[in-house]
Amino acid sequence: MRALMIGVDMGNPDYAAHYDEFEMLARGAGAEIVATLTAKRDRPDAAYYIGTGKVEEAVAVAKSSEAEIVLFDQPLSPAQQRNLEREINLRVVDRVALILDIFALRAKSHEGQLQVELAQLQHLSTRLTRMWSHLERQRGGIGMRGPGESQLEMDRRIIGDKVRYLKERLAKLQRQRQTQRRARARGATLSVSLVGYTNAGKSTLFNALTQSDAYAADQLFATLDTTTRRLWVEGAGQIVLSDTVGFIRDLPHTVIAAFQATLDEAVHADLILHVVDAASPQRDEQINEVDRVLNEIGAGQVPQIRVYNKIDTLAIDPRIERDSHGKIHKVFVSARERLGLNLLRQTISEFASTVGTHAISP
Repeated sequence: MRALMIGVDMGNPDYAAHYDEFEMLARGAGAEIVATLTAKRDRPDAAYYIGTGKVEEAVAVAKSSEAEIVLFDQPLSPAQQRNLEREINLRVVDRVALILDIFALRAKSHEGQLQVELAQLQHLSTRLTRMWSHLERQRGGIGMRGPGESQLEMDRRIIGDKVRYLKERLAKLQRQRQTQRRARARGATLSVSLVGYTNAGKSTLFNALTQSDAYAADQLFATLDTTTRRLWVEGAGQIVLSDTVGFIRDLPHTVIAAFQATLDEAVHADLILHVVDAASPQRDEQINEVDRVLNEIGAGQVPQIRVYNKIDTLAIDPRIERDSHGKIHKVFVSARERLGLNLLRQTISEFASTVGTHAISP
């Protein structure tokens, strides 16, 4: 789908990375970016987010480039989105809707699809008033996967009923996970969760450790569905390793809430392996964003060890770093080249020996 991409720099020193990330999201959703437009603002315009002059410019650029959709790299209020669509006469998809669209595209498991649908309905329910009546000629495409346009035509009561139904289904799946965790606890099985910024290499590391074939790709949100495998680690015995959904800056609260059942694997883990893209220029910002989300979901107190991945791109040798107490707090590996995996197993084994079976999470 031919897209006009609008970026708004609000003075964030990290804005270039934010913009590049949004472009990756757009291409991941299948957009063909035919034109771009950037604006600088101190604060959003109440009506359009961007000023009226930029709106006029967007109308002209959209027409000359024959764009079919507008992608906006900031979260828009329902009124701002409605006003922009009326002026440009094209569907406008903001950052939140684009993330949800990719989630709908990538979710494969039944639970993942339920979580995405819940997040989309909660997001769309605030925008029922616009109905896209002025855009009826456009069907399908970016921002319209998942529940789709027919869901928007429901009234709030029907959408409310659907949301309650999805929450009940997810709560049931959450109870099933809790039962499985209690069974693991009775068997004194260590639970380890891989978390990290999207595209940090979690799934590649998961596959390398477990010798499995979970989907892994060089793209944002390649993994949405939690995959769990049993793994034998010398000195720790049988452990359970989980690969979870990646995080991203400004991850919508509705998404975090909808994925609570999946993210509970991190909340109830005995150890979190925080996978970091060591080669990313935004490494520190990505670390902070992951820690922020972990705190938000209640996993901030779970023991965490950072795994700096992709060291092959930096010509760094695998190694372990310890804190002032002698505990391992950083491991440097390359999942793709399978470098340092022995050090990571050593790290898990050492952690298991310090916590003992009595500390395994219920």
